[in-house]
Amino acid sequence: MTSTKNIHIADYNYDLPDERIAKFPLAQRDSSKLLIYNKGVVSEDVFTSLPQYLPKNALMVFNNTKVIQARLHFKKETGATIEVFCMEPFAPAEYQQNFVEKGSVEWLCMIGNLKRWKEGRLTRQVDVNGQTITFCAERLPYESPNATGTNHRVRFSWDGPFTFSEILEAVGELPIPPYLNRETQESDKRTYQTVYSKIKGSVAAPTAGLHFTDNVLRALDASGIDREELTLHVGAGTFKPVKSEEIGDHEMHSEYIVVKRQTIEKLIKHGGEAIAVGTTSVRTLESLYYIGLKTLQNPDITEEELHVNQWEPYQEVRGDRLEVRDVLQALLDWMDRNELKVLHTTTQIIIAPGYDYHIVRWMVTNFHQPQSTLLLLVSAFVKGDWRTIYDYALSHDFRFLSYGDSSLLKMK
Repeated sequence: MTSTKNIHIADYNYDLPDERIAKFPLAQRDSSKLLIYNKGVVSEDVFTSLPQYLPKNALMVFNNTKVIQARLHFKKETGATIEVFCMEPFAPAEYQQNFVEKGSVEWLCMIGNLKRWKEGRLTRQVDVNGQTITFCAERLPYESPNATGTNHRVRFSWDGPFTFSEILEAVGELPIPPYLNRETQESDKRTYQTVYSKIKGSVAAPTAGLHFTDNVLRALDASGIDREELTLHVGAGTFKPVKSEEIGDHEMHSEYIVVKRQTIEKLIKHGGEAIAVGTTSVRTLESLYYIGLKTLQNPDITEEELHVNQWEPYQEVRGDRLEVRDVLQALLDWMDRNELKVLHTTTQIIIAPGYDYHIVRWMVTNFHQPQSTLLLLVSAFVKGDWRTIYDYALSHDFRFLSYGDSSLLKMK
């Protein structure tokens, strides 16, 4: 673990000209370019050709999270604009329960122009389904569990017979990535969602999935690829820059994951191996291994204790010689004992060079920011050969970041 913690983020820098950042998606999602990295060799194609590069009878895992309109704006009587960015539910703490609440909910939020909102209630009149209501925000006392916490506890309240989900749809703004350097447009409500998005909760899209269309999904089915979905609600921490010189001083964000029993059964059926669509699916799948280890080592562990800590995978005694299928079976057995059909927990896992992948063997992913934890994840997957991939993409007119082109990587 020491060597991983001592990684200098400056070693993961590259020159990304602004014109290479895709500000908008292509008109046809699946016409994007596809870089293929297999056994150290790089080639390219178009995304519609993806199925022909995948191993036969493999399992492909998608993140079905849906981006919520998490940015809310209020104006004070002084004229100051306060932005309240919903990060994660506080009360009720479960996402789906929170979204169906009426009258009042609490969230942990990032606040823009915080110095102008020391106290008091913010209000605004809004139109929801043709009815004008009063929508309020009030800051409540909150002590962050970590010293660097930037979230604040906010209670939202409103009159009228509407759920919080309906309020967000009517009032909120879709939070596109800050590096796009533009305002959210109406078209983003459609293009910044995957075609298979279902479960509301993310404040950023799992962008590798943006290339998939119904036609590509049908082609995957026709080629014999088994498909499964899980949920990881992407937090704004995915854009959090690494500001420390060594990654050991960087704190990863915690993310909420939901995995069905049948998904774990499918993983076992496929030998404990999978093709992950996006780094969010990668983090969820790899976290399952460490969650399974916890249930193996402590059969009486509670669901709350299954959280995967940032540096847990790098501890010396982790049972790495165990078969992945046995570890996943232990997790299934634990779920059965606790009468759970769905696993709900959180992960803070950081995947960086020095990490040994257990479940993910292929990865579909976009091209990530310099000096980011996502680039570290890719480097770990290709055993440090990330520059080969990125040099090719930069010299062959690939488009970068959320709305950019895609790659298919085979673990080296």
